Amino acid sequence: MIQTNAAKLIDHITWNDQHIATIIRRDFMPSETTFISPDSYYQQLGFVVYLKDGVVARHSHLPLQRHLVGTPETLLIRKGRTEVELYAMDKSPLGSWVLEEGDMIQLVAGGHCFKCLEDTIFLEIKQGPYTGLVEKERF
Repeated sequence: MIQTNAAKLIDHITWNDQHIATIIRRDFMPSETTFISPDSYYQQLGFVVYLKDGVVARHSHLPLQRHLVGTPETLLIRKGRTEVELYAMDKSPLGSWVLEEGDMIQLVAGGHCFKCLEDTIFLEIKQGPYTGLVEKERF
């Protein structure tokens, strides 16, 4: 099942109640702080909104130990266009979506592949440390 908001600015792609990915279109511009991912996710994705002259208070993050399973990743299309194919947990195809410059996708579960329709630059953010290709299963 694919859940899409009315404005088509955010698509939550699911399979059998398992969240596979979220696509956020470049035109999504919230007027207040809005987190897209639930608090329970290993990688938090949200927009933090401050008015002019707003201040982010001086802070540091405490060295908390966390137990993580999986490697969620978020990609921002900095330049170009790409088509993403998404796959369910059983590797069956769910469909494909075209991502334009400025669009983002958070990949949470299942599989994926990209076909670049133009010269493309991704900004990729994922949980580290990177362990090499041993953490990927190709199918």
